[in-house]
Amino acid sequence: MEKCATYDVVVVGGGHAGCEAALAAARMGARVLLLTGSRETIARMSCNPAIGGLAKGHLVREIDALGGEMARVTDRTSIQFRMLNTSKGPAVWAPRAQCDRKAYGAAMRSVVESQPGLDVVEAMATELLVEGAKVRGVWGGDGRTWLARAVVLATGTFLNGLIHVGERSWPAGRLDEAPALGLSESLEALGFRLGRLKTGTPPRLDGKTIDWDACELQPGDDPPGRFARVETPERLTQVPCHITWTSERTAEIIRANLDRSPLYAGRITGIGPRYCPSIEDKVVRFPHRARHQLFLEPEGLGTDEVYANGIPTSLPEDVQVELVHSIRGLERAAITRYGYAIEYDFVPPEQVGRSLESKLVEGLFLAGQINGTSGYEEAAAQGLMAGVNAVLTLRGEEAVVVGRDEAYIGVLIDDLCTKEIREPYRMFTSRAEYRLLLRQDNAEARLMPLGHRLGLVTDEVFGEFEERESAIAAGVEQLRTIRADGETLALRLRRPEVTYAGLRRTYPELVAGYDSEIERRIELEIKYEGYLRKQRDQVARLERTERQRIPPDVNFGAIRGLRNEAAEKLAAVRPETFGQASRIAGINPADLAVLSVHLHRGK
Repeated sequence: MEKCATYDVVVVGGGHAGCEAALAAARMGARVLLLTGSRETIARMSCNPAIGGLAKGHLVREIDALGGEMARVTDRTSIQFRMLNTSKGPAVWAPRAQCDRKAYGAAMRSVVESQPGLDVVEAMATELLVEGAKVRGVWGGDGRTWLARAVVLATGTFLNGLIHVGERSWPAGRLDEAPALGLSESLEALGFRLGRLKTGTPPRLDGKTIDWDACELQPGDDPPGRFARVETPERLTQVPCHITWTSERTAEIIRANLDRSPLYAGRITGIGPRYCPSIEDKVVRFPHRARHQLFLEPEGLGTDEVYANGIPTSLPEDVQVELVHSIRGLERAAITRYGYAIEYDFVPPEQVGRSLESKLVEGLFLAGQINGTSGYEEAAAQGLMAGVNAVLTLRGEEAVVVGRDEAYIGVLIDDLCTKEIREPYRMFTSRAEYRLLLRQDNAEARLMPLGHRLGLVTDEVFGEFEERESAIAAGVEQLRTIRADGETLALRLRRPEVTYAGLRRTYPELVAGYDSEIERRIELEIKYEGYLRKQRDQVARLERTERQRIPPDVNFGAIRGLRNEAAEKLAAVRPETFGQASRIAGINPADLAVLSVHLHRGK
């Protein structure tokens, strides 16, 4: 590699955000460089070896609909698939897959390394190269420079990463991996404000030493489902997970050793995720709970290592051993890797726009945990959009911004750009106000036309999608047309006890040959027609206000009648639309009325 090389886009970081960003940009025709500390760690699942779950599964389906890679790799490497929340309404059904950790990383690495137009180089970026207010590339600190008109930072937990286990701390981006040094200082020199977050991971256990008979079996779906539209011809062997619980003795051990916890001894300053707390936090915050649930999840088919999902901890090693042995079924379990906490720098994301381009430096995009998020799926979704918009920016085209009514990806990015992020952000279905429109089963209908228009979805896949959508529309129309006993079959299908499959058995004139997914979509479109219409009407009523643009040069401090606090918050976030302004914490209806009057006067 020459000392100075030129690309269209440089992506810094080979995690889930970086892989999707690099692949999307290359597939759109850009010449792309992916910088990673090691090829061996591309797409490493540093925490739980699973993809999907509540709301996260929606993101994965949306990534697939837009032409991303995560869903396909997950299907190829999953060892258990489960559809969660099926006892509730379809808006919150959520696919989740347990993966073979090593197989997932190897599969994604193979895709990345074989992608035309994408080079992979092992190096650590230490400084951003900026000319005026435009990015010009990155410097590696080893004498090499990579020039580009667009840079995507997807650095994960590596920015000044610091690992904690008990009284010990050491610099690292992940266990046994060096941190990224220099980039934080480079960002601060450019005027970016940084913060500090924390996350953690549980100990891994030797499955041969677990008393599986003492644990509750948790099998997957049979047959297993999938995330991606393109079906994987061969699936890996499916295996069960298991459930167990902590005990009162577990809580006693933790309370007796809180003074040795870096979290409670004050050595950790970063803020951790409220919705995925350490076991120390659970015991302290919920003292009335006698036990906490653990999921014992296999790390892969070629290993006996088990992920103890539910007890992330940074307690000292000897306490972790005692803690594990206090849990039913784990009385003799051997720890293969101890849990730890990690602190890292992030860029509070109100400093980026909804395209994920930074507001301070043109051509600089941020994606993943650097924006304050937590989770593989949130990272991959941001990476995909950052890679797409980096290329569109280079072409001089308008960036793609999906709305809150169009995708969970839209909710995610809008929240990041609008809300004050004080802890790692995690996606939930409750964050989406239009979640009945944003079901996991209709992600293709919502987003695949956009993926095809961007060139990320092939003509063949898009043609199959159009055929399926036509079949669904025909099936719905047929139910509205056929009458029996004075009512249409559509009206009959709205009854809770009636199913499409049941109607087809009774009325043979209904089209046969639909697969179960098409039948389910037809059924949901009919059963929830009234609710869907209400949500669409609500979107239409709010759309004009929601999408009203706010000029980027508005002087909020000069708006008469606007409170000083509101002016300061608006100036800090710089909302792009009136809808975004309405979601900023501390902005009240009176502030919005004043802002609305000002914007109309400006017209």
